[in-house]
Amino acid sequence: MLHTALPFLIIDFDSTFIQVESLEALAAYALKGNPNKRPILEEVARVTNLGMEGQITFADSLGRRLSLFQAHKTDVNRVAQILRHQVSPSIDRNRDLFVRFADRIYIMSSGFDEMICPVVYPFGIREFHVCANTFIYDVNGSIIGVDEDNLLTQNQGKVYQLKELCLPGEIHVIGDGYTDYQMKEVGIADKFFAFTENVACGPVTAKADSVIQSFDEFIDLLKVQ
Repeated sequence: MLHTALPFLIIDFDSTFIQVESLEALAAYALKGNPNKRPILEEVARVTNLGMEGQITFADSLGRRLSLFQAHKTDVNRVAQILRHQVSPSIDRNRDLFVRFADRIYIMSSGFDEMICPVVYPFGIREFHVCANTFIYDVNGSIIGVDEDNLLTQNQGKVYQLKELCLPGEIHVIGDGYTDYQMKEVGIADKFFAFTENVACGPVTAKADSVIQSFDEFIDLLKVQ
């Protein structure tokens, strides 16, 4: 049982709350039957990793990946339901904690709310505690872009988004990518925990206050503080 007061938690979605990258999952689903599926997915994954390591900007990473495949709103909705079964095991084990401390937990992701919300709502996460990007569709439901007015489309978007939240207390960030670390780097988050249950990014883990292999380890660290 966690007895300490919980700090505000800013938790990444892709490869943290869930075991996979949601945009890669969308690409895989949308490319069903495409003879070039494998090389396209490999390129999507390569660009994702460049962004996670901070080698390219988020805006560049997102633009490159979305240019590699076409998807429809029905694909997005279907992938969202698939992702509900791909929650990271240690997150799923601690579902009760998420429900109990829902007012202290935010999901902040460069992914898309259409795929994130159906996954996190059963954990008690509130709609206004999900900070994510949003697709733009044409009249036929095909993805034609993203809402560029959203702070999270910008370089250092998570930094700007966290500043806008104006959270009154200690802030801990849990994630696997460079954009998660940036919130600690600029001084608006107190601690950054590199989450490696699903993937470990060397340039990111090297900068973390702590490296945690599961959400259970994070809880254990809080108990001894």
